[in-house]
This record gives sequence, structure tokens and C-alpha cells, in this order.
Amino acid sequence: MALHPVIEGLAAVLLLVGAFFLLVGAIGLVRLPDFFMRLHAPTKASTLGIGGLLLASMLLAADQGRAGFAELLITLFVFVTAPVSANMMAQAALHLLVPGKVLPPDDAVPGRQSS
Repeated sequence: MALHPVIEGLAAVLLLVGAFFLLVGAIGLVRLPDFFMRLHAPTKASTLGIGGLLLASMLLAADQGRAGFAELLITLFVFVTAPVSANMMAQAALHLLVPGKVLPPDDAVPGRQSS
């Protein structure tokens, strides 16, 4: 079954954009200096990268005559869980007083209040 050339081109662009964001997230994970900055790069960039790849997959699935229901569920799952997991890791790091480039405000750390 031959794919429509416009859909192939759009899927290729989505794949390239998704791969670019995944690469940026991976580079950010390696290059950024502390935990909090490292946490930001992969969660934001990888979410966009996975979104691009899954959109391309949904587009190709629709062109082949099947619903991209699995891709839609994966996209929703990633978009919901990535920010929540990043927030939970950041809260745990604040609670454990993980050192960073900038000190967190006193009201961000449970049990540590300014006098």
C-alpha cells in the first residue's frame, strides 16, 4: 500500500522535529551543571520530542486506514506523567537539600521556615 507523498513529507518533518527535541534534551541532561537544571531539560524537550514522533506515527497510521488509538494513549500518558514525575523529583530533592546553583526559597523546603 503506497503512502501519499504529502503525508510522507509531513511525517518526515515531524520525525525530524521530534528527533531534534530529543537530542536537545539529551545534550541538556549531559551538559547542565546541577540536578534541577538537568531535570528541566529532559522533561520539557523529551516530552516535545516524543510528541513529534507519536504525531508522525498517528499520521502514518491514519493514512494506512487504522486509528492511531495506541499512539494517542501513549501521547496522553507521557504528557501527563512527565511533568508530574519531574515535580515529584524536584520536591524530593528540595526535601533532601540537594545542592544546586541557587538556594531554594525557605518556604519551598518543608520544615525550614525563616525566622
